[in-house]
Amino acid sequence: MHTRRTVLASLSALLAAPAWAAKPVGPAMEVWKDPNCGCCKDWVKHLEQAGFAVRVYDTGNEAKRAELGMPQTLGSCHTGQVGGYVIEGHVPAEDIKRLLRDKPKALGLSVPGMPIGSPGMDGAIYKGRKDPFDVLLVAANGSRTVFQSYR
Repeated sequence: MHTRRTVLASLSALLAAPAWAAKPVGPAMEVWKDPNCGCCKDWVKHLEQAGFAVRVYDTGNEAKRAELGMPQTLGSCHTGQVGGYVIEGHVPAEDIKRLLRDKPKALGLSVPGMPIGSPGMDGAIYKGRKDPFDVLLVAANGSRTVFQSYR
């Protein structure tokens, strides 16, 4: 009988545990990419590790980039959408979180090309190499300013 009371007490304590004990689900993000792109998969892992809930479409991203209004000159290998913003390329998760927190009037963020050392382009194959790159804040008219620099 004593054992049964102990089990019931333990179950009651477990059920009464605060809701914050569970890992929170972060912002929902959609990503369009090539199904065979390894760096895109690594970037998605980077986002998930930072708390984003990511839904991936392995359909390529060029049509989606154009549909969302991101200039082709700022293109990369994947395009995302989160919180009403477009995310193009290997943008670090912390910069996306800052964008969502600060809510500037903008189309979104872009890291044009595929700079080595950026999230998703930082695997062992690159042997620790880190090229400088900028995260650009892109306005609806296509103009851009530096949102964050990595040197």
